[in-house]
Amino acid sequence: MKLKPFLQGFGILAVVITLIPLIAADFWWIRMFDYPHIQLTLLTLTAIATYFLRFEIRSWRDYTFMAVLIACFIFQFAKIYPYTPFAPYDVGEPTETVNKNTGFMLLTSNVLQKNKETGLMVEEIKKLNPDVAVFTETNDTWNEAIKSGLGGDYPYKVEVPLDNTYGMILYSKLKLHNPQVKYIVDDSIPSIHSEIELRSGDRVQLHAIHPTPPMPQHNPSSSDRDAEMMKIALEARDSEIPVIVIGDFNDVAWSQTTSLFQSVGELLDVRKGRSFYNTFDATSFIMRWSLDHIFVSEEFRVKKIDIGSDIKSDHTPFYAELYLQKELAEEQKPEPATAEQIKAAKKQIAEEKKENSEKGQNGSSNQ
Repeated sequence: MKLKPFLQGFGILAVVITLIPLIAADFWWIRMFDYPHIQLTLLTLTAIATYFLRFEIRSWRDYTFMAVLIACFIFQFAKIYPYTPFAPYDVGEPTETVNKNTGFMLLTSNVLQKNKETGLMVEEIKKLNPDVAVFTETNDTWNEAIKSGLGGDYPYKVEVPLDNTYGMILYSKLKLHNPQVKYIVDDSIPSIHSEIELRSGDRVQLHAIHPTPPMPQHNPSSSDRDAEMMKIALEARDSEIPVIVIGDFNDVAWSQTTSLFQSVGELLDVRKGRSFYNTFDATSFIMRWSLDHIFVSEEFRVKKIDIGSDIKSDHTPFYAELYLQKELAEEQKPEPATAEQIKAAKKQIAEEKKENSEKGQNGSSNQ
């Protein structure tokens, strides 16, 4: 195969893949193209460099091709730029005057339900020693393993083990107030919500979620995932105390849905300005994305974030050391959500209700 036609073909493919996620539709085969922006950006840059080094730019076709490819690269890079160390922090660092008693570490980890190496997760938690830990894809086997390995260290627990890969467990060394398990869009997919009392006496609101991804076999649209995220965003926006949203979102940080979630919730992303911290797929060196997230309101500061060790899951644990500095909140307060953004969020919620209503009617008529 000749190199020049191959590069030109790749250029056309890159343009198509770049434009597909802009389509305002929630089909799984469209939303899946939200994911590979890092890989696509690097491949596009490689194609541009190769074309310049190997071929002379002479005809208008060459100029047009290069212009399109460069425009494609700029668009792709703009999507992922906020998650590089070149960008400013969304969440700043704590100052020297911070009250140390407002500090705590929280962790989210999708353990992979079929993973039999439960001891690795227990050892990782003992090593990192988070104050609050959220485990997803936890069934009864995982619940017993975590309880026997860590139960004595964590007096506060919310346990919802399930065999459908949507089980969720919350362990905390910090006191929980009014913990609740909610089934926001599906009676088989739980989320955990609780106020947490810090050592300083301050209270913060935690939302732990694991929305379902769009999948061709079971859930061909992203409406359930998007609606759950939007409902949490609206709750976060209306909260009277500082907010944390944590969990496996089954969505990348730079997607339209996650971006809208952040804007509507008026939240900050602990990743921005630091790095990608790709947590999935932990079994692949190349095809990796940031699916596990920690979003916070403007009252928080980040001391440290990182991913954990290999626990034989397809996700790596993701954790952050946070401090509460309310007096500095105005320095990083996000822009208020616009009327259009709130309208878009409510539209996604309405679409999920309509879709599930139609499913129910079809199910009744088929019985």
